[in-house]
Amino acid sequence: MLYLILVPALLLAAYFAASALYFFLFSVASHFYREGSVPDHQAHEKVKLAVLYPAYKEDAVILESAASAQKHLSRLAHMDVHVIADSLQPSTIEKLKQLGVQVVEVSFEKSTKVKSLQRAVASLSPNTDMVVVMDADNLMQEGFIDRLVERMQQGFRIVQGHRTFKNLNTHMAVLDSISEEVNNSLFRLGHRTLGLSASLIGSGFACEYRLFRELIDSAGAVGGFDKELEVMLLERRIPIGYGKQAVVLDEKVQRSDVFVNQRRRWLAAQFVYLAKNLGKAFRKLLREGNIDLFDKVMQFLLPPRIIALGLTALLFALHTIFFLAGYAGWNAFLAALWGGIFLLNSLAVAMAIPRKMYNQSMIRALASLPAGFLLTIKALLRTKGANKRFIHTRHGVDEGEKKNRN
Repeated sequence: MLYLILVPALLLAAYFAASALYFFLFSVASHFYREGSVPDHQAHEKVKLAVLYPAYKEDAVILESAASAQKHLSRLAHMDVHVIADSLQPSTIEKLKQLGVQVVEVSFEKSTKVKSLQRAVASLSPNTDMVVVMDADNLMQEGFIDRLVERMQQGFRIVQGHRTFKNLNTHMAVLDSISEEVNNSLFRLGHRTLGLSASLIGSGFACEYRLFRELIDSAGAVGGFDKELEVMLLERRIPIGYGKQAVVLDEKVQRSDVFVNQRRRWLAAQFVYLAKNLGKAFRKLLREGNIDLFDKVMQFLLPPRIIALGLTALLFALHTIFFLAGYAGWNAFLAALWGGIFLLNSLAVAMAIPRKMYNQSMIRALASLPAGFLLTIKALLRTKGANKRFIHTRHGVDEGEKKNRN
């Protein structure tokens, strides 16, 4: 009877130990990232670039984002800003046109980001060199476009920018901001350091126009279109670059209901693309040595970090209590095992958080970790069917909270 309990426990520990080692490896590697030399700009003509803002019911934020993009200065690109207006108010559309933005009005029975991008890309001039895909709430920082173009001029055909927090107005927003920066360290800085592709986020990235049109015309994702693009790129052995200095601000979730919906969508997409590509990843690894695709699909197997931290801490505490209560046996070993996994996960996360985020706001936000753990469990339990319909994350920071933005 003991072995019926012990064997599953050891298998579970092996899974979380492997994920902790994965996080730790790339967390350490992130500290050795180097961006590379900047190309000689005089040797290049300005590129023709289209900035695409898909906006589904995003009246609250799209005007600010589009106006900011219109004012963005670039030495390396001729920019046009395009807003794909899906279910925007007529007054918002009129104001966008007054800003000089190119407005592509669309309407679908079932809206998705992929459909909006397909319509927008089809409307672009064939002379377009590059596209930059944004979210409706994204704000470019100074030099964003030029830093992306520089990375493209180094030989990449697609480059993910450095997406970071736009607001720190609630504990939930702080936790979401930390999560984003940890992702940047592990899946972008760490991966590029070790010669693997950076991970796409879904916004704030640049791509060759012809390549992007080919990819987006083949896409059909309802949720997680960035994962679909990644698989298509890595299957073709097209590496994804990263621009650490290409900074774009992204609004972080402020409420628990939005957090659950967002994580539910992400987790559902992760499961779908894992099931679709697991066999393919193994075959291409063995036959073609495609490590990049294999690594990407293995990422879909990883547990959410807040689950990894919360569950390992819980099991460590549980086996410690049993041991101290006199139930020795395997409890001492399991307590030490789970404690070690929890410590490794904690070190990986701690090293991946940028120094600038170690402040009082982060310390106060740590009190929300148990709530974040429970909300992620809730999202995990509600993933069924989530990838079959479009789940929209509404944006818009309350005016009273904008003072806390960075």
